Formats: sequence, C-alpha cells, structure tokens
Amino acid sequence: MSWTITYYCEAVQKEILSLSAGLLARYLRYSDRMETYGPDLGMPHTRAMGDGLFELRLKAQEGIARVLYCMISGRKIMILHLFIKKTNKTPSKELALARRRMQEVKDAHS
Repeated sequence: MSWTITYYCEAVQKEILSLSAGLLARYLRYSDRMETYGPDLGMPHTRAMGDGLFELRLKAQEGIARVLYCMISGRKIMILHLFIKKTNKTPSKELALARRRMQEVKDAHS
C-alpha cells in the first residue's frame, strides 16, 4: 500500500519546487521512495526529530536543505517546512515553526 505526500500550504510546495536542480532532484528521488516505502527511510536520508516530526536530509553540490514533515492518519505524509541549512545545528526557529504547523495539522485531523 502506498503513501501520499501532501503539503502544509501551496507556498511550501512552491518553495520546494524552486530549489536548485541538485537539491530538487534529491527531493524528488526521496519523496518517490517515501511514497513507496513510507516516511522513515533511515539515516542518512531521514531522521526523527522527536514527537512525530521528521526531517528529510537533502545534500547536493549546491548546498544542504532540510524538509520537515510529519505523518497524519490514512498513510499520509504532510510536508510542513523547508529551509536551507547554513549552520551545523538546526536553527530553533525553524524547528519551532515546523512543530507549530504539525500541531495545527494534527488538531485538524483528529
């Protein structure tokens, strides 16, 4: 049974589609795998961030990006947020935004 990927809002989807060619190619490859095998591809492709939040780890010649997502009922993956990584540690404001969006989505689907 396959999984479905949805987006928090159209702006998130547009932001992902506007990634550089290398990062977009990685995203498309990993998202295809997630639709087939589920949201947890394991390191180094995905990582659990705690409390149901996951990150898709994209790396290409152009740089590093992270896509934060969660699972919702009915075998759905909700893409919550994307950011370009510039430091070794994930910025707390990026995590806070994704966690807030995840809570909104989970409240709406319960």
